[in-house]
Amino acid sequence: MTTGKNYIGDVLSAKGKTTYKTINPELNSENETVFYEATDEEISQAVALAEEAFKTYGTIADDKKADFLEAIADEIETLAEELLTTYIQESGLPAGRANGERGRTTGQLRAFATMLREGSWVEAIINKTEGKPDIRRLQIPIGPVVVFGASNFPLAFSTAGGDTASALAAGCPVVVKSHPLHAGTGELVASAVIKAAKRTGMPNGVFSNLNSSGIAVGTALVEHPSVKAVGFTGSIKGGTALCKIAANRAIPIPVYAEMGSINPVLILPSALKTESEKWAKNYAASIVAGTGQFCTNPGLILGIKSAELDNFIAILALETDKLDPTCMLHPTIKKQYENLKSEVLDQEGYTQETSLEKVVKPNYALQNIIAVDGATFLKNKTFHKEVFGPFSVVVKCDDVQQLNTIILELEGQLTGTVLNADLQEWNNFREVIENLKNKVGRLIFNNVPTGVEVCSGMTHGGPFPASSDSKFTSVGLTAVKRWVRPVTFQDWPDQLLPDALQDKNPLNITRTVNDILTKNPI
Repeated sequence: MTTGKNYIGDVLSAKGKTTYKTINPELNSENETVFYEATDEEISQAVALAEEAFKTYGTIADDKKADFLEAIADEIETLAEELLTTYIQESGLPAGRANGERGRTTGQLRAFATMLREGSWVEAIINKTEGKPDIRRLQIPIGPVVVFGASNFPLAFSTAGGDTASALAAGCPVVVKSHPLHAGTGELVASAVIKAAKRTGMPNGVFSNLNSSGIAVGTALVEHPSVKAVGFTGSIKGGTALCKIAANRAIPIPVYAEMGSINPVLILPSALKTESEKWAKNYAASIVAGTGQFCTNPGLILGIKSAELDNFIAILALETDKLDPTCMLHPTIKKQYENLKSEVLDQEGYTQETSLEKVVKPNYALQNIIAVDGATFLKNKTFHKEVFGPFSVVVKCDDVQQLNTIILELEGQLTGTVLNADLQEWNNFREVIENLKNKVGRLIFNNVPTGVEVCSGMTHGGPFPASSDSKFTSVGLTAVKRWVRPVTFQDWPDQLLPDALQDKNPLNITRTVNDILTKNPI
């Protein structure tokens, strides 16, 4: 049951006078629960609790943290239909998506628990050579972390999503700034985290959840001197604003922001000669998936002028038109989509490929495909902008040289995709693909970019503005690296060292000993 209150540690609190409600975008009406925005006092209490909890949680054994993460997953599943119903009411997303995202959320938590039990994530390094200093290094947690819930993933990138799961795995208490679009979903998940913390004996303050309808709460959290890092998924405007706030603190802190991307797709000629219809159908579905509200939505498709490319565009438009429009997350997001789309459609030099004649419900988005030539795209940067929704631009390049120029002028991206049916063709595009690789965090071959596999090899990030630091990922087990820092112990007595660095290797983890990976004791 949602109360509309904030979780300050394990206590529900509603001291503020600023209130708001969430919207059911499918019905275009307000949901019932009134939510109370966190006050400055509540913010300070949550961070103070997190700081105190860190004294214990930052040194707790990995297997205990693993128990906690698994308990969170269990408690989320216990919420059952109440969670799914609230999710659907607040997002306009279908039941299948709700089920899938819940599974991804609990799967992430359990994957980090498995990582903790294996133990090598601490990256223990030992240099022990006679006549030289005894040098031993491992990763330690940095302290309280603030996580911003994402609008487009009410579960997997929000309250107990990847940022929170990885920070808790690292040993960092988390204060969540709940997203106002799905505050009820956030509160239910927060209740699951609190129950799990109590069940597994975690310190009070290891987790808090704060409501906010504007930017004040988030700003205050990032500015708070006890906060050591920030996780954010959202717009370029929001992410860069937080980076500036964090950089201007007396002691700057990192903001790991995953932001905008148009995810360029490079179609090589061979792919159009043999599988044009297949790729057109796949990309129509990808562009419209989730009403285009995935950060990996293919917003830019690049090819070289040919009859085959024209045929591909025609099939893509036809297949896109066949798909029923779906509901966006919120009236504000629908309005933003229409404004951004109008800004692009107000330009000159493109052709409209999809139909604009369908009548849609108030918060439903009409999908749109346009095409421009390479020279127009290079000249007019408006065509480069991300339109958050089911929108994509196809660029018809004159030749490989112009295609390469376009790739070089693109900003950093989360993904880049290459479609190819003949590896003999590869050498003709080697430079283009190398330049594309330097622009992205994930390079895909013969697939669609929508969908992000949660695994240790995944990179969900990329050069700015795809993310604020391209060295890190917000998805997968290595996301934990954002919340730790290395510490070296020099000439310490063995019995005073952390277990991961002791000679006998009591944790039986893989370590680097004198530059050799081993589980053997010293």
